[in-house]
Amino acid sequence: MAARRAVVTGASSGIGAATVRLFRERGWDVLAVARRADRLDALAAELGIDTLTADITDAADVERLATRVAELGGADVLVNNAGGAFGSATVEESDVDDWRAMFEVNVIGTKRVIAALLPHLRQRASATGGADIVTVTSTAGFVSYENGGGYNAAKAAEHALVGALRLELNGEPIRVVEIAPGLVKTDEFALVRFGGDESKAAAVYDGVEDPLTADDVAEAIVHAVELPAHVNLDLVTIRPVAQSAQHKLARGHLSPKS
Repeated sequence: MAARRAVVTGASSGIGAATVRLFRERGWDVLAVARRADRLDALAAELGIDTLTADITDAADVERLATRVAELGGADVLVNNAGGAFGSATVEESDVDDWRAMFEVNVIGTKRVIAALLPHLRQRASATGGADIVTVTSTAGFVSYENGGGYNAAKAAEHALVGALRLELNGEPIRVVEIAPGLVKTDEFALVRFGGDESKAAAVYDGVEDPLTADDVAEAIVHAVELPAHVNLDLVTIRPVAQSAQHKLARGHLSPKS
């Protein structure tokens, strides 16, 4: 039997790149999708994967993605990982352009990719008995926090999109999985959010013992799609032990009470 194929968006760094690596370790074929060609070229050289330089907020790029998937013979799994947070300010003072950008990539881009690839996932499901759509959202979509209104709103909308999709695909052998990470320390997420301010980005994780890594989230993603085909993980909330809730984060060494 031919290797299963996963399509991973936002694959050039962080959770996306970690997910691509883990799929390859498990013997999957991968089509890695991202905007940065140099990063994709490096992944291809390292892992022997297929790549496509594309921006999921661009309709023409998403059409090219669908064409490439067809050329490769389809896909068993779509991982909607592309997303991001831009800016950190109050609802009153935040930049509307930041909000627009967050909705374009986290919500509209996710919708575009799902709509474009669903026919190919259905074809593969007809041939093999199943397919998967995994979307990486965030616990920020469940509980709001100060200076995060735009990201809270975008991720809440993405969460709602996933819920509607699961209902709409009821009766088809296509699993719809949502992975909602809490605090994840990656090289770029906080840095992008704070406009390249390294001190602000570092402060997010200051004193937190063992925040999640991109590899941790990748493990959850790949585990979900490698479960028996009749088992669906509707929603996986994954946090570091130091983070009991969106607003409850321990900074310092974790130790039992004496």
